[in-house]
Amino acid sequence: MTIEDIILDNDRRGISHLRPYVPADFCDRAAQLILDNPGTAFIVTGFYILDAGMIETDGPPGAIAIGNALEQLGYQVAYVTDSYGTAVMEATKSEAATVIEFPIAGDAESEAFAKQLLAEHNPSVIIAIERCGFTDDLKYRNMRGRDITQYTARTDYLFRHHDRTIGIGDGGNEIGLGNVAKEVTTVDSLVKEPCVTEVSELILASVSNWGGYGLAASLSKLSGKNVLLSVEEDMDIIRKTADTGAVDGMSAKQEYKADGFTLEENAETLRALHALL
Repeated sequence: MTIEDIILDNDRRGISHLRPYVPADFCDRAAQLILDNPGTAFIVTGFYILDAGMIETDGPPGAIAIGNALEQLGYQVAYVTDSYGTAVMEATKSEAATVIEFPIAGDAESEAFAKQLLAEHNPSVIIAIERCGFTDDLKYRNMRGRDITQYTARTDYLFRHHDRTIGIGDGGNEIGLGNVAKEVTTVDSLVKEPCVTEVSELILASVSNWGGYGLAASLSKLSGKNVLLSVEEDMDIIRKTADTGAVDGMSAKQEYKADGFTLEENAETLRALHALL
C-alpha cells in the first residue's frame, strides 16, 4: 500500500483512470520538489460553487494541511485565493501564515498582478489544490460544464510564470490537470473541457483534500519528521471551513462534508496515512 493508493481509494469520480499517465510516486515527487526549494510557498485554493455563491469545503482544509506541514519544516506560507475564499482562509490559517486576495479581473490586469506578486514575494514553490483552471478558451467551468469565469480569479498566471509548481485535483478542471488534459477527455465521468494549465508535478486524489494529506505524508516520509495533521485537527478545520460559509461541493449546502464524504469517512484516509507513516 502506497500513499498514492490511499488517496485514490474510494474514488467516486473516476480520477484513478488517469493514474497510468502520471508517475507512480507522484506524491513523493511533489514533496521532493518542495524540499529541494526552501523559502516561501504560495498555496492557491478556493473553488466557487454556483448554486451557493460561495467556495466549497474541498480545497481549503487540504491547503491548511500542506501549509501547517510546511511551516513545521521552516517555510513561510501565503494562501492565495479570491474574495470568495478570503474569510475561510483567514479563519483556518495559522498565526504565522498570510492570505493574499487575488482580484477577479480581466486577463491583462490579472497577469500583471500575478507577475507583481511573484516579484514581491519570490515564492520558491507554488501549489494549487482544488483550484479551477483555464480551459483552452481561457474560461472557468465547473464539473457540470457551467461557466464560473466571472466568479474566479485568474490565478493560472502565477503558474504560467513560475517553473516550480504543483497541482492537486480530483475532477479534471483544476490547475495542474493540464498535464493530462487529453486523457481527461477520454474518461466519461470527468469533465468534458479540462483545464489546460500545466504544473511541474501533478497529484491526483479521489478528493483534493486527500491529495493535500498525501503531500503532507510524503513530506513527512522524506524529511523524517511527521508533519501530517491529526484526525481531530482536520475535523476542526473542516468544521471551521463550513462555519465560515463554505459548502459541500456535492450538495451546495453548509455541512460538515467534503465532496459528499462525511467527517468520519474523510478521517479513514488520514488514519490510513498515519498507519503507513
